[in-house]
Amino acid sequence: MRREDAGAWRRVPQRLIGFLFDSLQGRFVLAMLGALALVQLLVNLVWYQQIEQRTKRQTELAAHHVASGALGALRALRELPAAYRPLLLEQLRTMGGTRFLVFFNRARVEVEPLPEQALARLLEERVRQEMLAQLTPETPLQVTLASPLRLQVAPGGALLADLPDSWVDPLLLSAERPAPFLVIQVETEPGQWLFLSSAMPDPYFLEQLEFFTWQRLTPQLLMLGLVLLLSLGASRALTRPLLGLSRAAARMGHRSNPKPLRVSGTSEVRRAIQAFNEMQERIRRYLSDRERLFASISHDLRTPITRLRLRSELLDDTAVQDAFHEDLDELDMMVKTALQIVKDTDIHENRVPVRIDLVLQKMVRDARMAGQQIELEEKPLTVFGKPLALKRALGNLLDNAAFYGASAGVQKTELRMSEGLPGTPQQGRVLLTVRDHGPGVPDAALARLGQPYTRLDHGERLRQDGMGLGLSIVRDIVADHGGVLQFRNHPQGGLEVCVALPAPG
Repeated sequence: MRREDAGAWRRVPQRLIGFLFDSLQGRFVLAMLGALALVQLLVNLVWYQQIEQRTKRQTELAAHHVASGALGALRALRELPAAYRPLLLEQLRTMGGTRFLVFFNRARVEVEPLPEQALARLLEERVRQEMLAQLTPETPLQVTLASPLRLQVAPGGALLADLPDSWVDPLLLSAERPAPFLVIQVETEPGQWLFLSSAMPDPYFLEQLEFFTWQRLTPQLLMLGLVLLLSLGASRALTRPLLGLSRAAARMGHRSNPKPLRVSGTSEVRRAIQAFNEMQERIRRYLSDRERLFASISHDLRTPITRLRLRSELLDDTAVQDAFHEDLDELDMMVKTALQIVKDTDIHENRVPVRIDLVLQKMVRDARMAGQQIELEEKPLTVFGKPLALKRALGNLLDNAAFYGASAGVQKTELRMSEGLPGTPQQGRVLLTVRDHGPGVPDAALARLGQPYTRLDHGERLRQDGMGLGLSIVRDIVADHGGVLQFRNHPQGGLEVCVALPAPG
């Protein structure tokens, strides 16, 4: 078996456990099966108690019936002279047998009782009590419920199975399903033991208390299987609208004009889908209004800014003119920056598989031509996303690392690529790590990285005209792709930025 196949088989129990305990469909199926199994268990317990009470009453009645017959046979044989007893037994056997299989032995036969069963012991005790009530207390008496297989009828080792069929019903000796025999041995005179053996009125009364039998379990297992299939179908029908809702929520923000969901399912699910469609429409209108707003700002503000710049040229005071120019440059920068945020984070591109290693190779090659020192650990990897947006985000990361990550004469940026390992939170993702050798970032400021207009003291000293929007653009683009952006200080110095992007499929 290939390693991939073996890994897939090992993941099957994990997926099954996740389906049963982590999904709504699995929990619904478990609840239905658990409830039905509990009901069946309670019903079986009640049934078992009733069967047990009824079987005990029937066993006591059967013990009384068998004891009465044995006492009658014992009295009849005692009244006969000892010389006539063998003749009577031979005559009865020749005529077709008797209810009891009767022998006279010179000693008591060792009989092995059935394995420990409370009902068998109850029968033996009831028969013993019934007979001792009619006999003298000192009469030797042994009552045993035994299997007919290998049952001895004489001290010499004669077996019940060796007797003629006319003496005993051969069906009771069936090897597939032998019925137990009740063996009664009484010492009638010193050295004379009467051996009485007989099947019970209900030969298979002990089987009535066998709880786990295929005859009883098969209908219940079939019922559980039927409920399982029905529960899977019902839960799938109930959760399908929720699954569509979750997928639409995950896609929201990735499409410029998403389609509303079809309203279906139960009343609660229909209300949730309707609320989601309304929320999605409000967000779409908000984004559209934002685009029109910033487009109008771009159009409306450029004309007055240009007009004010021309008018400032007419001023005679050079100092006032420079002040006007400085304010107009700042205003122009603010407008361009606001427009850049919208432009860079809302790029309307189709998502396609992108060989991110080839993109990074070209970016690193261009950066090296500009004098930047970047070490690239190449590995052929593909991500699923917008090519231009990803290129802009990674370009911002490399520019920040090259510009702000220089310290003590070291101007080197390390760029590594890897793939998330199975069983980790990054499974199915492509990991990109950009590390510089600069002074790093204070731990208290790591949480603020990526927020708009966030600048640290180190960056302000190196660049006065920055706006603190580079990492904010990176964060928005990575989030739009469903990725993860993390910042941390490397143990050996410098800042390390980890980007996890979804792989195709």
